[in-house]
Amino acid sequence: MDSLAVLWLLLLGSASTRALKVDTNEPKTFIMPQGDKVLLECKFSLDPQDTGTLDIEWSLVASDTQQTDQQIITFAGDQTYTMYAELKDRVHFVSNDPKTGDATIEIINLKQSDSGTYQCKVKKVPGVGSRRLTVSVLVKPAKTRCFVEGTQEIGRDLSLKCESKDGTPPLTYSWQRLSGQGKNTPAITPDATTGFVAIKNASQEYSGTYRCLSHNRVGSDECLLILNVAPPSNVAGKIAGAVIGTLLGLILLALIIFCCCRKQKEKKYEKEVQHEIREDVAPPKSRNSTARSYIGSNHSSLGSLSPSNMEGYSKAQYNKIPNEEFERPPSQAPNSVPSKYHGLTAV
Repeated sequence: MDSLAVLWLLLLGSASTRALKVDTNEPKTFIMPQGDKVLLECKFSLDPQDTGTLDIEWSLVASDTQQTDQQIITFAGDQTYTMYAELKDRVHFVSNDPKTGDATIEIINLKQSDSGTYQCKVKKVPGVGSRRLTVSVLVKPAKTRCFVEGTQEIGRDLSLKCESKDGTPPLTYSWQRLSGQGKNTPAITPDATTGFVAIKNASQEYSGTYRCLSHNRVGSDECLLILNVAPPSNVAGKIAGAVIGTLLGLILLALIIFCCCRKQKEKKYEKEVQHEIREDVAPPKSRNSTARSYIGSNHSSLGSLSPSNMEGYSKAQYNKIPNEEFERPPSQAPNSVPSKYHGLTAV
């Protein structure tokens, strides 16, 4: 009984295999650049023996066998359902009616996270068929930069470098000379994996325009570099000129500061002198009044003297006048002596 059951199942399996068939002649591996689109073909043929309901299912096969596959998009009961949120609005069936035998899907605006193995499974009882396709999404080289390391002088060692900031490894580099002066330019041998070109004992024949090409399996990018190998410059002269210029600048700055400070001191001194004159110098009137009061106090006694003794008395009285009033500088002495006093002296 068991042998008959096994034979029956084998017959059913062979019949179903002959009935529903999925075409597997199309490529199974796709290497695509990021941002591009890909067509994953899944064409099938049915047999009149397949009388069940048609069911088409696309899924992303889990990399770990212990995890379940992620359903992406399905077609069942004449309806399409998108199951995977990461591909929402980016995946669709190419055919408006997949029942005609075309279950091909298109994924647009590819991302690196879309890389993986995709499976198409077509079921129509009792027939079942499937196929798997692998998609690798790579990033094209971008932001490629060319630069020179070392001094661009005759006889010096220098190097040309090229690198791309974006791009899925492995990246390879190549250099090409576009223009230059010498016809017999020495050949350059770049390192294809690093984009590094070493130049020993550089000469003017190396001068020119160079192009570096960075590429991987999905695209390429390039950059340009102008190399100008010149005779050695007078470094000592440049340094001396820079030092002299700096010293002259410092001297000029010091002179400006000195002049400003001196001017400020002069202004401050003038203000202090004016202030002292206003506060310390007494009015000239007070000095004259002292001398006049002294002479006036003695004038009354002169009237009682006779002409004979007037001369001796006047000399004695003159000697009694305080010396400090007459020893003062001319600028501080009284302006004049009263007219009466002059008359007495004449006698």
